[in-house]
Amino acid sequence: MKIISKELETRYQTLRQVVADLESAAVAFSGGVDSTFLLAVARDVLGPERVLAATAVSASLPALELEMARELARGLGVKHVIFESDEMSSPDFVRNSPDRCYYCKQELFVKLKALAATEGLKAVVEASNADDENDYRPGLRAICELGIRSPLREARLGKADVRALSRELGLPTHDKPSFACLASRIPYGEEITEEKLHRIEKAEALLRGMGFRQFRVRSHDTIARIELGPDENLHALLEASARARVIRELKSLGYRYVTLDLEGYRTGSMNEVLSAGRRKVKLA
Repeated sequence: MKIISKELETRYQTLRQVVADLESAAVAFSGGVDSTFLLAVARDVLGPERVLAATAVSASLPALELEMARELARGLGVKHVIFESDEMSSPDFVRNSPDRCYYCKQELFVKLKALAATEGLKAVVEASNADDENDYRPGLRAICELGIRSPLREARLGKADVRALSRELGLPTHDKPSFACLASRIPYGEEITEEKLHRIEKAEALLRGMGFRQFRVRSHDTIARIELGPDENLHALLEASARARVIRELKSLGYRYVTLDLEGYRTGSMNEVLSAGRRKVKLA
């Protein structure tokens, strides 16, 4: 494997050693860039018989993402288990406070730890990367409290590193757009419902079907706020017939206003309302 730089090679080898020390592991697998890379490394280092890909399904995960996770796990040749993550039964999650992600991860990883024990696996790992420590990620606190390992963070691998290494490994996800659960499209303080999550899923499916790759539809009650990535073709969205289609179909989903955010797509834009002090998540 040809590594991009000596520094990156060192971090990659650190990752492999971290994974080797686990002996066996259940990998929280969403089918995204980070978790696919981690699963591939775990398979290579530990062997497919000592690795389990585990995908949590709920209203927060689009059906398309679940199908992609299935295909990726099949392609990597590892056992894949799908289990229900019932965060919608948690009042703390549904009321959508800034700590929403903490309660979601807590519920998810308690179930995944039980699944790993049933399968006789020694560790549970997840794919947060080093860059995630620079954003507001209360879910990381739950991960630390439950003793879940984060090999990418332990090896100090950031998102660009993961993409570069994924490309070298020939993984199809190396250029996959970033994705987060659908609940991240709803502003803090606005109740999360399955109806809202399904509406967001349909709105984003529309834009994806029109050829856009990196974007978000942020859902502010009756307002749909579209964020487009810097490499997306803005003119394709603003063209008269395309614009009319987006307005028509999003209004048919229940939105009253359809807006375009001039700042464009940025990770965690819903966290911009939080104070700088609140954004800092202390990790154990």
